[in-house]
Amino acid sequence: MIGPEPILKHVGFILKPDKPEAAQILRNLVPWLIDQGHQPVVIDEDRVAPEGALIVPEDQFGESREPPLDIAVVLGGDGTMLRASARVADVGVPVLGINLGRLGFLTPFDPSEAEGAISAALAGELETSPRMRLAVTYDPAGGEPITRPAMNDVVLHQGAMARLIELEARLGSAFITSYRADGLIIATPTGSTAYNLAAGGPILIPGQKAMTLTPICAHGLTHRSLVVPEHGRLRIALGGDSRGVVLTVDGQWARSFLPGDELEVTTSAQPLLVFQSAKGYFDILREKLHWGAHTVG
Repeated sequence: MIGPEPILKHVGFILKPDKPEAAQILRNLVPWLIDQGHQPVVIDEDRVAPEGALIVPEDQFGESREPPLDIAVVLGGDGTMLRASARVADVGVPVLGINLGRLGFLTPFDPSEAEGAISAALAGELETSPRMRLAVTYDPAGGEPITRPAMNDVVLHQGAMARLIELEARLGSAFITSYRADGLIIATPTGSTAYNLAAGGPILIPGQKAMTLTPICAHGLTHRSLVVPEHGRLRIALGGDSRGVVLTVDGQWARSFLPGDELEVTTSAQPLLVFQSAKGYFDILREKLHWGAHTVG
């Protein structure tokens, strides 16, 4: 008896640039997916075009595609996952991360698990975790506001000059404080294990509805990280005679931040859906951060 035809699924791939291992894994996965009755979709900017894959421009990878993607697969690290988030999060396409980087908090599957993880995801056997994102609005003095999504963090920091900057922070109408520091990090729970952690900020468990403000090398020793609720509306402006400040969003988009400019940070309406592995969150933390590991003196 012949069984039912497999349902065609569109599986998109986003690769870490110039990573030969990513290209090789893709070359193995494309014919396998086609044999399974599915359509691989690859971004032409990634300069990898295995036979049988549908090649599309990056700006058509997510919301502009027809038919839409069923899942997106990241072959890279957390930085590549940030790139995927910017393309598919707003349309609710879930992302599966194959880790080719170092830490890989967002890419929990090893290359050896790729086929099994993709099969399970397509069969609806893997759970997804919604990861909160930020809506970052940069409002330059005399210019038009620009809003960008952030998966990890938004950072205001000193530019080429090694000097303190002054930043005035408000939550809604309430004045928080004036930071005199090398900069300020506003992070999501996902981003709390990135730059925020390196700067001494707290770890927020995914699923918490909050964001952190962490000063970078604050001049006042009493300045510590602050956790604020997700529905808060943060507003940041320069104080004093601060100049040469740079605004970055997820480390992938940057602008000069000048006197008179304003920054507003709120929660994005659409989270990123990330496929979970069998490992629990604390299992991943212990593995990636080497918690409980004994050092030999």
